[in-house]
Amino acid sequence: METETGAEDTARRPTEQLTYRAATSADVEALVALVQSAYRGDSSRAGWTTEADILQGQRTDPRGVLDVIEASGSRLIVVERGGALVACCQLEARGAGVAYFGMFAVRPGMQGDGIGRRVIADVERIAREELGAREMQMTVITVREELIAWYERRGYRRTGVQTPFPYGDERFGLPTRDDLAFELLVKPLLPGDAAEAAGAAAVTR
Repeated sequence: METETGAEDTARRPTEQLTYRAATSADVEALVALVQSAYRGDSSRAGWTTEADILQGQRTDPRGVLDVIEASGSRLIVVERGGALVACCQLEARGAGVAYFGMFAVRPGMQGDGIGRRVIADVERIAREELGAREMQMTVITVREELIAWYERRGYRRTGVQTPFPYGDERFGLPTRDDLAFELLVKPLLPGDAAEAAGAAAVTR
């Protein structure tokens, strides 16, 4: 059995390309652990996407991950390098040329290696070419200014449209402050936007 450290070492091998596939129920446990490690608890502090200072408790749970896998029009994408899980994200068709990007997580020790930038470019290409999407949408917690700035550098735009954080629902964590909300970010998906993603594998439905 490969340890987490061993898996990370394998995933860092520069000759290995990222591969993409649709998640199955067999991936649920590993995906919950990945998402949790990227955002919550002390382990998340190894990366810059941590929410540990604003939210405690869980980021997701097995039921939540399985719901995304099984939802109509939704794909939970497993990203691997050298057979090791390095990232995941949700891609959902929402009709009228709109796709939604969510549940994005990269191994904390590998954040800053360019994996996140590559994954989002690849998934934008998939959304455009396979789903016919002309716009990608996502929601980000408004106080995550550094994360929002990262998405803005990828071409996303703040809309000012906000939805309340689900206070009182422990499935989404235990807030340590009372001013949390989600803001909608959008990006038009234009031909050629994801040139760096050329050659990436299509995701199995």
